[in-house]
Amino acid sequence: MKAGVVLPQGWVQEYRGHDPREAWSNTVAVAQAAERLGFESVWLYDHFHTWPMSTDAIVFEPFVTLSALAALTERVRLGHIVICAGFRNPALTAKMVATLDVISDGRAELGIGAGWKREEWEAFGYRFPATGERLSALREQLEVITRMLDSTTDERATFEGERVSVRGAVNQPKPLQAPRVPIMVGGNGPEVTWRLAARYADELNLDGLDPAAVARALPVIRARCEEIDRDPATLKVSVHTWFEDPGVSERGRARQDLFGAYAELGVWRTQSFVDGLADGVGALQSFAEDLRIAGVELQS
Repeated sequence: MKAGVVLPQGWVQEYRGHDPREAWSNTVAVAQAAERLGFESVWLYDHFHTWPMSTDAIVFEPFVTLSALAALTERVRLGHIVICAGFRNPALTAKMVATLDVISDGRAELGIGAGWKREEWEAFGYRFPATGERLSALREQLEVITRMLDSTTDERATFEGERVSVRGAVNQPKPLQAPRVPIMVGGNGPEVTWRLAARYADELNLDGLDPAAVARALPVIRARCEEIDRDPATLKVSVHTWFEDPGVSERGRARQDLFGAYAELGVWRTQSFVDGLADGVGALQSFAEDLRIAGVELQS
């Protein structure tokens, strides 16, 4: 199992009261430390306001941040966990992530989901659709994105949906990765989200599920692939762990056991937000030590 780090960017108010330049310097330092310590990837949330309540605090925008980090790192993969599909036209999303892939020399990952934080949508002038409408839109958005990110063809992308469409859209430069930038669909919904992942994604990201819940989910995820005659082994399963989840930010045996259990289940990778990273890289060092003891793959 591989391990990724969710970088501090301000969403959980970890940068409240910080000077923006100092906060940015710390985010860079954590990303570079993650690379040095052997983590496979670094990730950012796609939010405009802080959580759990909206405050006047720093929240860095993820596409801009990842583009800057692409020039300041060399090996770690760079991804979103996950973008809110409704915040950007899907053709523009494809254009942005293809550009990020070139800038990063083929290290981009596109994590995407339907979005959920209503007050954030409304504050920025977006209409907040009902859940079913957001998921239906996500399906059409994935149609557009997968067509535009296909690096094996120079054909222009065309798709006519009820909510989104493209007509002869050019996406140059193409991503460096073939056949495309990996797509990760995020969410815990077995009826719709997991079916969308089976049809369109390279990876399904489960949000905050403990090992017991992951064990219950895996047969259902396999079934979603089999429904469309997809080999379940081709859909990777990852887990996003929160700093508040039991064991994630607690140094020692509990954390070692937690991540060891994920590895035993065959989880492809974890993407973890660890408490304390807004104050420097010390918490990341101890996290890496526990992961190595747990048998997680870190690059030397």
